[in-house]
Amino acid sequence: MNPLILLVPILLPVIGGFLIIPASFKDAKKRAYYAEAVVVLTSVFVWLALLRVSRDPVTVYSFTSGFSITFRIDGMSMLFAGMISVMWPLVMLYAFEYMKESKRQNGFFAFYVMTYGITLGIAFSADMITLYLFYEMLSLVTIPLVTHYGNHESQYAGRKYAAYTIGGASLAFFAVVMTTLYGDAGTFIFGGSLHEGFNTRLMMFAFILGFFGFGTKSAVFPLFDWLPTASAAPTPVTALLHAVAVVNSGIFAVTRMTYYVFGTEMLRGTSIQYICMMTAAFSLLFAAVMAVREKHFKRRLAFSTMSNLSYMLFSVMLLTPEGMTGGLLHMLIHGVIKMMLFLCAGAFMHVTGNNYVYEIDGVGKRMPVTFSIYTLASLSLIGIPMFSGFISKWHMVMAAIGEGSAWGTAGAAALIISAFICAVYCLTVSARAFFPMAGKDRYAGNGGIREAGVLMLVPIVFFCVVDICIGVHPGPIVDFVSRIAGGIL
Repeated sequence: MNPLILLVPILLPVIGGFLIIPASFKDAKKRAYYAEAVVVLTSVFVWLALLRVSRDPVTVYSFTSGFSITFRIDGMSMLFAGMISVMWPLVMLYAFEYMKESKRQNGFFAFYVMTYGITLGIAFSADMITLYLFYEMLSLVTIPLVTHYGNHESQYAGRKYAAYTIGGASLAFFAVVMTTLYGDAGTFIFGGSLHEGFNTRLMMFAFILGFFGFGTKSAVFPLFDWLPTASAAPTPVTALLHAVAVVNSGIFAVTRMTYYVFGTEMLRGTSIQYICMMTAAFSLLFAAVMAVREKHFKRRLAFSTMSNLSYMLFSVMLLTPEGMTGGLLHMLIHGVIKMMLFLCAGAFMHVTGNNYVYEIDGVGKRMPVTFSIYTLASLSLIGIPMFSGFISKWHMVMAAIGEGSAWGTAGAAALIISAFICAVYCLTVSARAFFPMAGKDRYAGNGGIREAGVLMLVPIVFFCVVDICIGVHPGPIVDFVSRIAGGIL
């Protein structure tokens, strides 16, 4: 199959999404059919590319020697692109129901669809230049989604989101320049090697800037404040921001830079490795405590996301195949779990018009499916056996202990402590929903509160089934990710 087919799933949603604006759909059903068709067709082309396209780099355009747009499929591309290709069409269904009363829907769905293509550009990038280009584009294309409501809160969230993510990318730019400069023939295809002659201290400095720069999208401490603030966006946006596109792009970029550019041999045992590990360990504990304190439902889940992203960063920075396996497993599994949690939270907020945890008291009796699935997702996020979250957390903890250093053991302890804190901030919501204190049931006698529409429930149920299936039969997923970490894919 022609390798240029890699361009189709990138360009199709970008062009197709953009055309929603001049088309100016006035019929919501026609717009929904069109947007869903573009997204589903994109996912079909993603899987055609994953299954049929060769693993050789494809240079689409070259500006100068060493500065080109190049794509390639490898194991990490397959994991990230396959993940979002399944999630995006389902969350689109949710968005149709959630946004039906909202204004400026043409603009919303235009950028929502375009974001899919930009994220695929990150997944298929073959070098740091291409990854960085799409990484910056992702920030720009998602700003209108964060500011969609147009009120003061969302405008403030958008400004903060832009400042953090674009500012973070400017830090990472130094790492991109340095690795491109010292790559073979003035470029750097992932998995290549840096040629001799570079200053080791300068390259270590470049790495730390890249870690915090790319890590900004993963809300690493202290560059995290944009994430809970961005909860002002519509729930279909926060689900993608906090579970798939933006935050996982940060994890993806850090992992690419660490294992496929600098390499573990250069970093292992250095102060830079330990600084990154301890920053991640502190971030995951800090965010877990902040989640307990947070009263706003979606902001609580946002802090939970920050905590779990730092799980991944810590595991990646162990610089072992086992650590990479745990980190990538959690990238996939956390995406499924957090998608459930955010979609359940959005369903509650959509139906009741309420936003805070203390407003959940008693709603579980009126929305039993939503909050039963929320509870199952919480158990998975905590790491209870027979759910998918246990699989990834087990691999991360064992990788940390197996790393053999005091830093790894301290990180493993932080992961376990954070799991206990996770039980507090997740299950208190379930307890309030199903077992309110006497006289505290806010929805007693309120027959108008019921489950959200079918389009919102279908994705929630689907992700719940996926979560349980991975938890019960994790072998194929673990084997696939282990092969990526082992350099086989």
